[in-house]
Amino acid sequence: MTSTLVIRLAIAALVGLAVGIEREWSGHGATGPEPRFAGVRTFFLLGGTGGMAGWLLTIGYGASAVALISGMALLVTAAYWAAARSGGPTVDGTTEVAAILVLGLGILAGVGETAVAGGAGAVAVLALSEKDTIRSAIARLDETEMRAALHFAVLALVVLPVLPDRAYGPLGGINPRDLWSVVLIFSGLSFAGFIARKLVGESRGYGVTGALGGLVSSTAVALQFSRLSRERPTFSTPLALGTVAATTVLVPRVLVVSYLLNHEVAFALLPYLAPAFLAGVVMVGLLLFRSKERPKDHQDDFVERNPLGLQTSIKMALAFQGTLMLIEFVRAQYGSSGVLVSAALLGLTDADALTLSMNRLGTSTGAVALAADAIAVGVSSNALVKLVIAIALGGAAYRVRAAAGLGVLLALGIGAIVLINR
Repeated sequence: MTSTLVIRLAIAALVGLAVGIEREWSGHGATGPEPRFAGVRTFFLLGGTGGMAGWLLTIGYGASAVALISGMALLVTAAYWAAARSGGPTVDGTTEVAAILVLGLGILAGVGETAVAGGAGAVAVLALSEKDTIRSAIARLDETEMRAALHFAVLALVVLPVLPDRAYGPLGGINPRDLWSVVLIFSGLSFAGFIARKLVGESRGYGVTGALGGLVSSTAVALQFSRLSRERPTFSTPLALGTVAATTVLVPRVLVVSYLLNHEVAFALLPYLAPAFLAGVVMVGLLLFRSKERPKDHQDDFVERNPLGLQTSIKMALAFQGTLMLIEFVRAQYGSSGVLVSAALLGLTDADALTLSMNRLGTSTGAVALAADAIAVGVSSNALVKLVIAIALGGAAYRVRAAAGLGVLLALGIGAIVLINR
């Protein structure tokens, strides 16, 4: 019991020490250009006091714990009131709020939640130390991005929890919460691609833009770049590079989504997709190293104007649900071979719905290997579609370069499927 108590109090005090060191280092502690009420020692003692209060709660001395917590909270409040009364630019409240947080994390450590207290303390220190970076990032946000972030927060934190978590109807049914989770996953991916592309800038070339566009839709990248290659034949190499990069990005995208939905399927899928991904990375790296072209225009044509891509995500979720029910029907009627054929056909048009559907299939007993096999087949058929698009719609020089890169990815994908299933 004694050793456990010592560990809990030590972690509580160390959390306070870490925050106190950051406050002193940044000049917001008890000394410095903008001194506050608390420095390293005060924060250390606040953490330890919180830990002691938490321990008192666990052994039934609730009144004593409340007295300790109340006393420390009153001390912090009085310090802020005194600073606010004096006026000046130092009245921002960050140090006082950090003190209350340290007290709360100390209580968590005292009741035994040491991992949570330590992790939250580390995140708090990071947030405090990166003030300039955070402010700079916020300053770069425009109204579109801020509105998209707020909309996503409402969709995830308000809409999702109120949806029922049960299936309705035949063929596996429709689970509203699962279906909305699909919308959130792809809206999040779309938003991440939008932000990443904006941070990279407009002058980094079609290769980088294609890779980032692949976070949203690699097929859309292939269509747009194939069309542009006819209008701007001098950009054939970077356009082909962007198409191969977008197709390469599809692999980790599929793996990430699979891991979020069913990590067993993701691990089973890795041997199928790793060879093509590694080859794609090598090809893109070599082309980036050798290419001297730096096209700077017409890079916004294929990117969705809505950062969340909510309408597209909803359509994808509905397609996913229909596909899921269709696959369930095919599997019941024709067995495993029917699922693989369905996966190949679905991969021709929508690799995302394929990924989601097959990961749901992988939750069935003994179906993990089948789900991984089906996703690999669908990804290969999706690469085939891009190859056909490049040959049919691209300019002469682009056609050769894009077809060569996509052909290598397709061959490695098919080869992996054949070798694994021998």
